[in-house]
Amino acid sequence: MPEPASLWAPSAWVDGRWQRDVLMHVDERGHWGRIEAAVSMLPFGCIPLPGPALPGLVNAHSHAFQRAFAGLAEQRDAEHDDFWSWRDLMYRVALRIMPEQLYAIAAQLDVELLKGGYTQVCEFHYLQHAENGSAYAEPATLAHALADAARDSGIGLTVLPVLYERAGFMHPLLRDDQRRFATTPELVRSLRQAVLQRRQPLLNAGVAIHSLRAASAASIASLIDPLQGEEVPIHIHVAEQTQEVDDCVQALGARPIEWLCRELRPDARWQLVHATHATPAEIDAVAASGAAIVVCPTTEANLGDGFLDLPRWFAAGVPIAIGSDSQVSRRWAEELRWLEYGQRLLHRRRNVAADPLGGQASTAARLFEAARAAGARACGHAAWGIVPGARADLLVLDETAIAGVPTPMALDAWIFAADAPAPREVWVAGRRVVSEGRHPRQAEIAARFVEVMHELRRD
Repeated sequence: MPEPASLWAPSAWVDGRWQRDVLMHVDERGHWGRIEAAVSMLPFGCIPLPGPALPGLVNAHSHAFQRAFAGLAEQRDAEHDDFWSWRDLMYRVALRIMPEQLYAIAAQLDVELLKGGYTQVCEFHYLQHAENGSAYAEPATLAHALADAARDSGIGLTVLPVLYERAGFMHPLLRDDQRRFATTPELVRSLRQAVLQRRQPLLNAGVAIHSLRAASAASIASLIDPLQGEEVPIHIHVAEQTQEVDDCVQALGARPIEWLCRELRPDARWQLVHATHATPAEIDAVAASGAAIVVCPTTEANLGDGFLDLPRWFAAGVPIAIGSDSQVSRRWAEELRWLEYGQRLLHRRRNVAADPLGGQASTAARLFEAARAAGARACGHAAWGIVPGARADLLVLDETAIAGVPTPMALDAWIFAADAPAPREVWVAGRRVVSEGRHPRQAEIAARFVEVMHELRRD
């Protein structure tokens, strides 16, 4: 943990707006102590930051191994290409990755996420076993590879081992190309404990259910029931694809979100990932439950998933976090830009996410604040942002990317007019992990990642 320190920024995002001359005290745990604005005289020993400071954001949905597949599915040889054909190709990559290769892939991803403005990542972890489907002698081998990569990069990590037991609603067994994903409720809970027992700084763990199609109601209950009373994040993919919705109606007699809210009764611990295809009644049911959603706009666009009803989700007051998912983008500014631009194309109007009647005229500010607040819950933190008690994470923006923009509009320009640049500095738990846009180990980590990509193509 860092020594207590003080940082000063000419402007910083505090309480949902830019404030001038902000002094931020870091305590011995690496969390924020006092936050003071309008401090023009710097105290002795204070570290001045070279630009405006923003909180880092939580990447609330990530599959680290898919970084090895990003960019490799953008050609079509058959008559038809969709999410399901993309998934079959992705499985081929998943079957080849060894533990040491997963470490290298995750380390590369983590550095990129830090440089993209994320300081915590929720890893929806379903790659569990050896290539032939057998358990490793240490069942948490691949989870440990992810934790090691996060430790060495300096990013915060929430590991979410996944319940994955069948290929579909009508298929009680996994397909052979899904053999590395097989888990039981007992294994998921033991994997979580293995992660927690590391007692690694910046590391915590929750649980996940791959989807309603991939786990039975009985198994989901067996996983969740022993966790009653624990403040543990619970994540699930739901309603990403229309075929999934149709299959769920046929198998269970209800749409996925409808069935989940009625039968599983989610609460504020639950994160519904994607939730792309939701009816107004389903949105209201999620709002009543206290659960949140996690949207992944660049992946949802890349896979042709469709558009969610963002205005209705906002109107219902459902928390909305963001994630990088398949890693086609590793910058939160790009996710928020795509989230808004998709709505503009769908509704054929501008600034869809803005809420001037509610006091928020800035589209960027409303999206950013939603992602900041919801990200805390998604990763299992009680507080997030430049606020006393939260972990001392921040980004220092490169002012050249927003040159000439008035401070009150800097966030708008950063998201919508700056080509998602890398922050100049990134701090995690009071430590600087990116300086002048570079991570200290990025060359070494990138070199090993390139080697791994060559190895996977040779196999």
